[in-house]
Amino acid sequence: MSNITLHTFNRLLGRAFMAALIVGISSTTALMQTAETVRVTFLHLNDTYQFTAVDGGKRGGLARVMTIRKQTLKDNPNTLMTLGGDTVSPSVETRTYRGRQMIDAWNKIGLDYSVFGNHEFDIKTQELLDRIKESNFAWLGTNVIDTRTGKTFADLPPFIIREIGGVKIGIFGLLLPETKQTSSMEADLNVVDYCGSARDAIAKMRAAGANTIIGLTHMFMAQDKELARCAPGIDLILGGHEHTLLQSSSAGVPIFKMWADAREVGRFDLFIDKRTGKVQSLDWQIIPVTDAIPEDPDFAPVAAKYKDLLDMLETRVGASAVPLDALSYSVRSKETDIGNFIADAYRKAVGADIGFVNGGSIRADLSYNPGPLTKRDVLSMLPFNNPIVKIEVTGKLLIEMLEHGVARSGVGEENEPGRFPQVSGMCFKFDPRKPAGSRVSDICVGGEPLDPNKTYTVATSDFLVSRGGDGYTMLKNGKVLIDAQNAPKDSDVFEQAIRNSPNSTISPKVEGRIVRIN
Repeated sequence: MSNITLHTFNRLLGRAFMAALIVGISSTTALMQTAETVRVTFLHLNDTYQFTAVDGGKRGGLARVMTIRKQTLKDNPNTLMTLGGDTVSPSVETRTYRGRQMIDAWNKIGLDYSVFGNHEFDIKTQELLDRIKESNFAWLGTNVIDTRTGKTFADLPPFIIREIGGVKIGIFGLLLPETKQTSSMEADLNVVDYCGSARDAIAKMRAAGANTIIGLTHMFMAQDKELARCAPGIDLILGGHEHTLLQSSSAGVPIFKMWADAREVGRFDLFIDKRTGKVQSLDWQIIPVTDAIPEDPDFAPVAAKYKDLLDMLETRVGASAVPLDALSYSVRSKETDIGNFIADAYRKAVGADIGFVNGGSIRADLSYNPGPLTKRDVLSMLPFNNPIVKIEVTGKLLIEMLEHGVARSGVGEENEPGRFPQVSGMCFKFDPRKPAGSRVSDICVGGEPLDPNKTYTVATSDFLVSRGGDGYTMLKNGKVLIDAQNAPKDSDVFEQAIRNSPNSTISPKVEGRIVRIN
């Protein structure tokens, strides 16, 4: 069954389940807890960057999730809520509150456990340590090591053992190996081998009497599948990172990820044998979080605390006359209309030959209908507040940049590369089937064929230049003409480009700047 068909099928299941949930009817699971078993329910979300509803208020919203959790607890007091990472950053609100708003929200809801996501490390280490201290829930980073101490980051336990109904459940958390390239993680922290970390944790949890093992992960699906094969003994993997509903299995281990920003909650009912502590069976439902679900009034104090900023974000900055494709998969795999507009804005802001945007920096993960564009829309698409620097590179280096940008294209939607470029002032073709170093062809700059020996100026994020973000380490060889200290910020450039458009209305389009040959 395809992902789309499976998604649709489970959304129908979720609607039926939610209808029962709201009127107080118990779970649709066929089996009930018996004298020989304990039913433990996990509610899982991932990649939740804001506590307010999304998609024009129709989906998501943690006040609605709070309603789901309370109703689930009535059905089964043995309920735990987990998060598959990425929540304190990036978001519009985090630019001001440095993730405190999300900790407040999760504390209010009653989150139990979260694994670190790569974007937890976008904020400064001390800020993240402060967020951890403010959390009423446990953070897990089994493979995140502080090289100065040799212990897990923040001296957190490498795993948790939770006893429920006489059975012990072991929970551990694994972070994406590429975090160093996709965040601002400091040099003293290291993300070590997830297979070895998992095997070690599982052995210790087993020794402590835990025969049910849950892996919380923030990794690519391919890595989750490898985890299931290389670390035997896991009963369920609840993941994150891809931003879309994914359901799979590997080595007999079920793997689930939800849609981003709380558009869905996964419910997983584990029936555990009291005598052996092992899982006998698993039932699940995918619950769509829609405007049909009432907001829990107990969440209101959190919304009120941040009301001033939320109101400001609704300020109109312009409009779009056309639909805008800011979906994560789109900006990380092909030329898009909004990618072209942002790259154009970069190039014009610093007077460069080329505008170069890593697709992973465009974060909204939405399709926008024609209509008004607000401050929230601008900051949702570019939340990092990155300086747009100007550098000079040779044509040879530019080829290297493009080859790196498409290097992971074609390996499947579940591995969408944040390095994929959106460009302005240039064009190119690429064939992901070809060997590394020969994937890119027909490169043009300013309408002329690229000259490997000529120099060109490039407007791009300082994250790529000074930090080698998304693996663009070759940019450190470019000559910096406008440094970060003197550079405009990405969202300011974007907003001003909208305001400067005729009638403050934009209408970008796909122009054939990037052509995928296969």
